[in-house]
Amino acid sequence: QVHLVESGGGLVQAGGSLRLACAASGTIFRLSVMGWYRQAPGLQREMVASFTMGGDTNYAPSVKGRFTISSDNAQNMVYLQMTSLKPEDTAVYYCSASNRFNSYWGQGTQVTVSS
Repeated sequence: QVHLVESGGGLVQAGGSLRLACAASGTIFRLSVMGWYRQAPGLQREMVASFTMGGDTNYAPSVKGRFTISSDNAQNMVYLQMTSLKPEDTAVYYCSASNRFNSYWGQGTQVTVSS
């Protein structure tokens, strides 16, 4: 079992920055992929950024060049640095982790970008 807890969301003006954090605990040594997803009202959940334990990273085209995913393995933390935020980035952001058998999700953190 893997437990994920997000933090760092909030209200920010367009053009501003936020850093989201995800604390992972449990059977994390078997994880293969970790990442961030988001879901805006009325829309499907979408992948924002992810990385594999082999070191490959992937970004949604809409955030590439503005968002950066990183990790601190010693602290079991995953971060999402968001810059040049736009109103369309407004959503609930979820931390995700996957192994061969399961996917795990945090409770989400709200990010609101005002114009």
